[in-house]
Amino acid sequence: MERLTLSDYGANHGIVNPVYGLPAPTMAGAPAASMHGPSAPPANMFDTVPGYEGTVAGGGGGYLPPPMPSVPMPVPEQAPNPPVWHIPSISEDRARQAFSTYVSSKCCYSSAPVREGVITNMESFNTYRYRLETFMESRSTEWSQEPYAGQPVDAGVQPAPGPWQIAAQPPAFFQEHKQTIKVPYTSSVKNCHLCLGMGRNPCTTCAGAGNKVCWVCNGSGYRHSDDRCTHCNGRGRENCSSCSGSGSCQCDTCRGKRQLLVFINLNVKWSIEKDDFLAQDSSGLKVEKLEEVSGKELYKDAQYMVYPVRGFPDASVAQASERLVRDHQVKYAQTSRILQQRQTIELIPITKVNYMWKGKPNVYYVYGNEFKVNADDYPATCCCSVM
Repeated sequence: MERLTLSDYGANHGIVNPVYGLPAPTMAGAPAASMHGPSAPPANMFDTVPGYEGTVAGGGGGYLPPPMPSVPMPVPEQAPNPPVWHIPSISEDRARQAFSTYVSSKCCYSSAPVREGVITNMESFNTYRYRLETFMESRSTEWSQEPYAGQPVDAGVQPAPGPWQIAAQPPAFFQEHKQTIKVPYTSSVKNCHLCLGMGRNPCTTCAGAGNKVCWVCNGSGYRHSDDRCTHCNGRGRENCSSCSGSGSCQCDTCRGKRQLLVFINLNVKWSIEKDDFLAQDSSGLKVEKLEEVSGKELYKDAQYMVYPVRGFPDASVAQASERLVRDHQVKYAQTSRILQQRQTIELIPITKVNYMWKGKPNVYYVYGNEFKVNADDYPATCCCSVM
C-alpha cells in the first residue's frame, strides 16, 4: 500500500502527532453539470482523474476528509498540581486611579464623584475564562484553467498523487494561512470553450457588426435640416470603438491563445477554531464586558490533541473543558487534519467598588489586567458640567 506523506512540520513538531498511513478517500459525487460564471467550461471538458472525481470548476466541492491516524491515541498525562488560584484584590488607590482615568475619557462626565466620592466597600470576584483553540489544516480541490502558452502538459504521464499526499508548506502553529498548489499530472490542453478555439468573440458593443448608429445624428446622416453629419460623414453609422470596426474582440478567457491549460488546483487552508467559556460570577458586571479584557493566565496546555482539564476548583470550567474538547475533536476531525490544540484558563479579576456621593450610594467595576472601568449609572453626566 502506498504511504502518504505528512505536511512537513519536522519530526518533532508538536507532541505525539501520529503518522498518517491510509490512502486518501476519493471525493463523493459526480462532476457538476453546469459551472459558475459565463466563462466556466462545460463538465465534459475535464478528464477523469482517479481520486478527484468530485472536483468541480470554481470550487464548491467541499473539504476533503483527511486520512485516519495509523497509530492509537496517546494516553492522557496526569494533570500537574494547580497553582494558587486566588488573586489579591486591588488597592483603594488603584481603584480610584482607574475610576479617574475612565471619567476623564468621557467628555460629559463631571469629575466631582471621583474627587468627592467616598469608597465604602470593595468586593473581589474571581471569574475564570476557559479557551480551547484547534489549529487545523483543510484541503479542497477545484478545476482551474489558464491560457495555454507552452506550459508543461503532464496529464496521464503517471497517476496523480492524492489530495493529502501532496506536500504543502505550513505556517507556524496557530497562524492562519492559505496556499494553492497545482496538482501534478492533471494538466491537459483543450480548445477554448468560449471562443471555440478561434481566439476571438463577437463584439458585444456592436453585436459583431463592426459599426453602430452614430450618436451625433442618431443614424440620419444629417444634423440640422440639410447639414451633413461631420461625425459620420453622412453615413449614419460609425466604427465601433470597442473592436476598432473588426466586429470581434480578443477572447478574455484564452486571451487570444485559442487553447486553455486545464488542471486541478489543491487549496490548502490552515485555520484556527476557537471557543470560550466564561464561568458565571455574582458580581453583577455584564458578561460581554469581559470580552474586552485579558486575565492572569493560570493554566496552559498545548499538544497534538489535548485532554480535558482535571482537578480545577471550579466544576463548571472542568465540565466546559470536557464538552469543548469532545466537540472539537468530533466536529473538525471529519473535514480537517488537527495539527495542534491549545487550552488556557485565565482568571479575570473583577472588583466591585461601592461609594457614596452626595449622600447616595453608587457603584462601579474595575476589571481585567487592563483595569477597565464600567459605571453604567454614573451620577454626574451633563454636557455643561464644569470639569
